[in-house]
Amino acid sequence: MEIVLRLLLRRLLALPVMMFGVTALVFVILQLSPGDPAIIALGDSASEAAKALYRETHGLNDPILVQYGRYIVNLFHLDFGVTMPPEQPISSLIAKAFPLTLQLTFIGVFVAAIVSFSLGVVAALYRDRWVDQVIRLLSVAAVATPSFWLGILLIQWLSLDHDIFPSGGFVPFSESPKDYVLSMTLPSLALAVPVCASLIRVVRTTMVEEMDKDYVRTAIGNGVPYSTVIRYNVLRNALITPVTVLGLRVGYLLGGAVVIEQIFDLPGMGKLIFNGIVNHDLHLVQGVVLTIAFTFILVNIIVDILYLLINPRIRSL
Repeated sequence: MEIVLRLLLRRLLALPVMMFGVTALVFVILQLSPGDPAIIALGDSASEAAKALYRETHGLNDPILVQYGRYIVNLFHLDFGVTMPPEQPISSLIAKAFPLTLQLTFIGVFVAAIVSFSLGVVAALYRDRWVDQVIRLLSVAAVATPSFWLGILLIQWLSLDHDIFPSGGFVPFSESPKDYVLSMTLPSLALAVPVCASLIRVVRTTMVEEMDKDYVRTAIGNGVPYSTVIRYNVLRNALITPVTVLGLRVGYLLGGAVVIEQIFDLPGMGKLIFNGIVNHDLHLVQGVVLTIAFTFILVNIIVDILYLLINPRIRSL
């Protein structure tokens, strides 16, 4: 328990440093982007006096460091500012959109984990046989398939051609559990398949490496059943690397969800960041990017803790 607390404390101490780096990078990049916020907000026909008043009211005439400091102070109060007219609190928009993106991401993670661990273990147990060859071939093909392209194909095959799933839109679980599942199935599959394919290869490789170690042959030679060795020793040791990769892939899934939400017309973070880019709304883009970045950092802290639960030997390091 002590090592878990120490690891958690180290990660929490590093969290402000990482968030400072992310906020600084996002802030500078967006400040350097083309476009005058005053013209974007008021329109080209606005008078110079109105644009000057807008810049003064919103602190756009202040030095960059002053603007950044003010933005950091607001972040501590979970205040991301307001959108371009018509003005709306960005925090409330993110509070409505972020849960959907999280649901989509973690459904994709769940599907990818179940399928990849199952097929990866089967491929390792039957390595170099036809089952292994088929799984490896399918995984290579899936890795080369972009999520957005797969999403379009799924809409064509399972929605437009056969009308099994809706082509887009979102129905909350509270309104209709069945329609919720139907509306989330295709986007979740589009996200999960490429990640699942890469994880299959990782699981198979780590399983094969673990199965070839001396302790496995020694245990089997001493009469321990093969299934027992696989279940209680090989699987536990071999899961460390796949869990690492899966944790890193959550960031990929969060980013991919932004694109997939546009394809399937889901009211998540993807729609917010798309609207922010189209409207040159820097505060909205900053709020969405920082929320996703903070989530990714927290997920990786959780993955570090999972190392200790999967393999107790790491606790002595």
